[in-house]
Order: sequence, then C-alpha cells, then structure tokens
Amino acid sequence: MPKQMMGLAVCGSFCTFSRILEEIKPLCHTYHVTPILSEATTRTDTRFWQAATFHREIEAITGNEAITTISAAEPIGPRGLFDVIVVAPCTGNTLAKLAAGVTDTTVTMACKAHLRNSRPVVLALSTNDGLSANGANIGVLLGRKYYYFVPFTQDDPVAKPNSLVADFSRISETAEAALVGRQLQPLLC
Repeated sequence: MPKQMMGLAVCGSFCTFSRILEEIKPLCHTYHVTPILSEATTRTDTRFWQAATFHREIEAITGNEAITTISAAEPIGPRGLFDVIVVAPCTGNTLAKLAAGVTDTTVTMACKAHLRNSRPVVLALSTNDGLSANGANIGVLLGRKYYYFVPFTQDDPVAKPNSLVADFSRISETAEAALVGRQLQPLLC
C-alpha cells in the first residue's frame, strides 16, 4: 500500500526546530512528507538555526524539495497533493491568521488550498500567547471542521504563564486520528 501524503508546514518558532527535525524521521516511515516552509523559516537566521542550514536539513531528511512560496503552495488544493497537512510548529501569528481566514503566507495558503478538499489540518502549537491573546483563536479553530490539535501543555507556567507548546512526539498519532475525523484526546497534557 502506498504511503499517505503529508505536507509538513514549518513556522518560525525557531527554538523548536531541532525537535521538529527529530520528529520528521519517524513520520517519513509512515508518510511521504513534503516540507512547506514559511517565509520567516526560509529567510531568518537566529541563534538557534541558520535559515539555509535548516532548509537543507529538512529537505535531506524528507528527500523532497520544500514548498517555499505562496504561488507554489496554491496548487496544493487543485491537485489534491496531500492527505493531511501538519503545521509544526504553529506559531501564534499563523494560528491567528488561520482563525481569521487570512491567506498571506506560504503556510496559510497551503492550509487554505488543502482545506478546499475537506481534508485535515493538524496544528502543533508553539506560542507565547496561547492563554492570552491567542486563546480565542484556539477556541475558534477547535470549533471549526477539519482542524485538529496535537495535545499541548504550558511549557513554563511560572516564567511564561501564557505560553503553550504541543507534545511534538504525538504528531503522528494526531495525524492518524485526524485522517479518520477524530480529535486525539486528552487535548491538554
């Protein structure tokens, strides 16, 4: 049986990139994974990663060229390229745009194009304002069809009381559940 097709959209929560790269390796055993990189991911050098290095690493692990522009992401829907899209990490900025229907980045275009086929989008949060400004956006997307969340927790309740982060080790099982229309539970871990 052929592998299912996964778009793995990466947003600019740079401190989580090493963790995401670790999780991609097992995903590639189950899925044919194509990276989808946000503009921030492809252009921003940080203390965590050089943009070009991350880009090369993710393509080497998946064996596929990354989608890096809005125009390259648009055909995802018309061509039905993926069975599931996973946004990992999903920043608060991207979360807010998805909740508001804003399509002005490679990742938001990929999700919009994919959703036209009534297929699941899985969100693996990494945001410092999940329990403040973005709390309402989480609620909006929890109530919206075809959106699913990787279980998440507060990553540092004392120093960053509003910050949420997904349990990235649960991306695969969340995607499997989403593919049959089920939200993995418990949502809060």
